[in-house]
Amino acid sequence: MKIASKWISGITVVSLAVLLCMTVGLPVVRGQAAHVRWDIVTIAGGSPAPGGIASALSDNNSVITITGSGTFVAPAGGDGTSSATTGGGTFKIHTSDGTLRASGTYEVTGLVRWDEKGTFPFDKAVGGLAILRVEFSTGSHGVLVVSCHAPSGSSPAIFEGITMSIDFVDFWNRQAPVAGVDANRTLFHIE
Repeated sequence: MKIASKWISGITVVSLAVLLCMTVGLPVVRGQAAHVRWDIVTIAGGSPAPGGIASALSDNNSVITITGSGTFVAPAGGDGTSSATTGGGTFKIHTSDGTLRASGTYEVTGLVRWDEKGTFPFDKAVGGLAILRVEFSTGSHGVLVVSCHAPSGSSPAIFEGITMSIDFVDFWNRQAPVAGVDANRTLFHIE
């Protein structure tokens, strides 16, 4: 009997040591996944509401103008990608002389990255930057960047508006909002 109890005690000590070694290196899980709604907004009614437009220019001054809204689930801690996305919108591409080059719809297919920054004083609204994978009705693929400069203490480096790529064309030069013009505004809500 004394041999059996020593043997069981030894197994218990070894098991605890292995368990401790396994858990010491594990990362700490921070928070929960963020459920976020994004919108290109209109301010025609006095307060931000879905239904706006936003534009960006390419190197040759072609312009893409889009509408859109949707949701995504960002993994806890801010890192990682997610396919838990919904939404999309319409797009139109005009050449620098105003000729319509392409138009159609796009659908969001995944989240590449989400960084929250700053809060608004209403309705769970936040600023931040979302990078989303998209597919176009034309068969092309690309990336949509939605950026919202929250008014309370955000860095001036955070822009307001969108940029978008379609295959190898990058509409990187976002069009900034202008007072009196109902365009180029975005908003995020934590749901």
